[in-house]
This record gives sequence, C-alpha cells and structure tokens, in this order.
Amino acid sequence: MAKQMSPLPDAKSVKLDPSAEELKQLAAAMPTARVTRNGNVNVQTEVLARLKASTFLVLEDPDTSSQQAISREEAERVAELQDAYIAEQDMLVVDGYIGDDPDFRTPARLYIEQANANIAAMQKQLYFDIEDPDGFQPELTVIYTPGLAVEGYPDERAILVDLDLGVTRVCNSDYFGESKKGGLRMWNKLVYDRGGLPLHAGCKVIPTEHGDKVGLIVGLSGTGKTTTTFTKQNGSLPVQDDFVAMMPGGKVYATEAGCFAKTYALSAEDEPTIYGAVSEPEAYLENVSQDDDGELDFFDESYTQNGRATFSFAAIEAADASGLESADFLLILNRNESIIPAVARLDDEQAAAYFMLGETQGTSAGGADEAGKSLRVPGTNPFFPDDHDHQGNRFLELMAEHRLDVYLLNTGRVGGSEDDERSRKVEIGHSSAIVKAIAEGTIEWERDPDFGYEVAAEVPGIHADDPVLRPRELYESQDREQEHSGVVERLKRERREFLEQFPALSREIVSAVKG
Repeated sequence: MAKQMSPLPDAKSVKLDPSAEELKQLAAAMPTARVTRNGNVNVQTEVLARLKASTFLVLEDPDTSSQQAISREEAERVAELQDAYIAEQDMLVVDGYIGDDPDFRTPARLYIEQANANIAAMQKQLYFDIEDPDGFQPELTVIYTPGLAVEGYPDERAILVDLDLGVTRVCNSDYFGESKKGGLRMWNKLVYDRGGLPLHAGCKVIPTEHGDKVGLIVGLSGTGKTTTTFTKQNGSLPVQDDFVAMMPGGKVYATEAGCFAKTYALSAEDEPTIYGAVSEPEAYLENVSQDDDGELDFFDESYTQNGRATFSFAAIEAADASGLESADFLLILNRNESIIPAVARLDDEQAAAYFMLGETQGTSAGGADEAGKSLRVPGTNPFFPDDHDHQGNRFLELMAEHRLDVYLLNTGRVGGSEDDERSRKVEIGHSSAIVKAIAEGTIEWERDPDFGYEVAAEVPGIHADDPVLRPRELYESQDREQEHSGVVERLKRERREFLEQFPALSREIVSAVKG
C-alpha cells in the first residue's frame, strides 16, 4: 500500500513536470553547462561521486543499525533547515515510476532546485512515464537542494534516508547519482519487504539455439556491469543497466527506462551501443572532458575518471523490460588483480557466499576513498538500507525456489597489477566470449584444487592455454607457486573472517568458503 506523503515544502515557485525540451533549455543555461558538438548538455559538477560518508538512515534508535544512522529528532532539524531554504528557491517537480510493471511499479518523485535542472532532466530519462498525472501519488520522494550546506556533516553535505516516510533529503551535492540512488535505495527496502531481493545488476537477453537466455550481471559501479550488459553476443539486447528485483519463483522486474553510464575510456570499437547513445543530442553528460570546439575526450581523466552520461533505452535497441520472466544465469563481477579466474562456476552455497563477499576493486564511482582499493561490499550493493546478513540469506532462499546458474567473473587482471609485466588483462573480448558460452552451455569445466569451484578447461573463442582462465597455471609457469599459495591462504582466511562478522548469516554460506 502506498505511503501517504506529506505535502512538499513550499517554494518561491514550482514547475510541475516540465517537458524534456524545457528541461534541456534550463540545463543548457546553467553556468556550469556546456553544449557539445553533438548537441549534448555537459555539466561540470563540484561533487564527483556518491557521498557514502554523508549518507545516514533515519531511525528512532540509530544504535540498532549496522549502517550510519541519525535520530529522527536530528532528521527533523535538518528538514526544517531544508524547508526554510526551499521557501526562497525556484523548484522543479519530476514524477515517474521506478519499474514498468503495473502490478509492481513504484510511483516516485524528485523535487529539486531549478538551478540544477540537469539533474531533473537526467532523472526524467530514467523514470518510466506516468499515464494519469492527476491521479499520481508518489510512494517515494527525493527532496534535493544542491545549494544548501549543512553544518556538522562531512564536508557540510548530508543525505538523509527516511525509509518509514519514503523520503530522502539530499543537501549540498550536485552529483546526479544522489537523485538516482536516492529513489532506488528506498526501493531496495520495498522489494525486500515484499519477499524479494533487490540486485545491483544489469540484465540482458541472449538468443541461443535452445531459446532466449536471460542473464543478470551483479557488480559494483564501474567494474564492468554496464559494459557486460551492453556487449553483444548472438545479437543480445540489454534490458536493464543498474537494478532489478528478483522475486520468489524467479520472477524478475526492471526499474529504469534509461541508463546512467560511466564514460571513462568509452570507445566506439569496444562499446558501440553506449558510445552511440551518449553521442546523441538527447543524452546528458556529467564531467566529460571537452575542448573549446565541443569535441569530447572520454580518455581525459584530468578532472575525474567518473565521467557519466544518461540516455533513454528508447535511443537504442533494447529488449522489452515488461517481457521479463525468470532469469537463467547470474554473473557476479569481481574486478581483481591476482588469482581470480576470468570465469568460475559456483554451486548454490558458494554462489550465496561470493554474493555476500561482494569482492572487487573499488573505482572512482565510489569516490576517492574507494578507487583502486580491494573492497568487500555484500551483494556489491552499497545501497541496501538494512543489515547485510538479510541479503545473503534471502539470496539462498530464492535460489532454493528457482535455481540460477551462478558464475564469478573477473573483469580485471590475473597475476598482478597493470604495472607488472607478468600479469595478463581480462579483455572485453574474453568476457564477451565467456558470456556467450555460458548462455550456450559450451564451456568445459574442471575442479579448482584451491577453492573448490569449477574453472574453465575450454571456452570457445579463447585459446585453451590462455592464462586468464586458470591463474594457478600462470603462477606455476612463472615459478611463483609460493606467492600463489600465500594469496590462496590469505583469501580463505579473510573471507571466513568477513562472513563471520554477520551473526544472522546462514552457516551454509559461511562454510562455503572454509577449506
């Protein structure tokens, strides 16, 4: 049942659901905006990534949460400050749905300063359209004031998530991701409460001679989720880029009508679909380098590696999200630089364990504090607004009802960092051949002696001796057996210790990494 929303704070003026054309005019007039040669609006922001340190749940008793939280009294204090600020601002309202299924979609609203019209325009591309504006009642609302600093919070920036009210208040950030994730973070809780699991995942449909195969790609932002989703195999089509709901019985629901893509190192050769979409005038850019003639440079990282773009799925060839039923396989991305193979096949308990481990290398999408560091983020979902043991247990429960084939994919390197000439990169071509072979069921597997999962003995399209398939052999060929053994023992110990931090986590999941 939809929450009964309180009225929006009064403003100096309010534009209700402005058109895409009006939003583009407002965005182009922003002092931080430039228009590219392609006709895109490209805005340079002060905040370059999501603000994990500034994000707090609003709870009656903050001490009961394993996540950052503040009291309801403190939240009300900040709300009063924001409401007083809004009273003197020109504001925009953008309404739409998270999800497109009439039986599952969630009505959502963004209320934001007109001075930051690009955020409203980008959000409009990601919401599904509403048919009856007069009868629309939002269940989730993001109240967004990029111009309001709040003393006492990190860098005077605050993101306050009130799950009970279905309201997120964002202060002093001009990064679009806080709007997008503001709604989706609250949606995460709704999905879990309905018996499902929100997955930080892309989704694609791959045609095979045995019928279409639906794949889910779980991964932390910037680790290859979007690339893997959009890379074509057998004429595959993307369905969703960032979040899906997996429900009892395996039913999958989409969330967004568009994509928020990372643009660093984007090329027409490696990622033609995304490259073409962000080059269209309807796409919005954020922090992408351009010269005085409006020419874009996706490889220039002098300002940030976390350049971004939004575009509508209507701008590309995509599969119909409403036609989704159950998924066939799930890929857990792990951007790594040591002994994780390009692909490993997991049994049910291993799948739940590696899902909970959420191992990867951080990228600029998570801010400077995460970039380049080894991370463990349960479910690779930093937006799950509850204790993370619930994610792992729910994953195992859903697997028992509808089994998925689950694989671990390394989208980084094996054998060392980029600076180590002995290492080998897992190329986009490797990953694409693996995804195609998974869908077609053509990989030959063998047991890995160290971790108990299965590694690829042979993948069509990849040389059988390619070291990215079986890193153990790479280390042996380079007389690095002792180094390899040390990493194996360290990972087993650290994984066990990490999972044992979650007291409510199923013992089956914890035991899956022992050995």
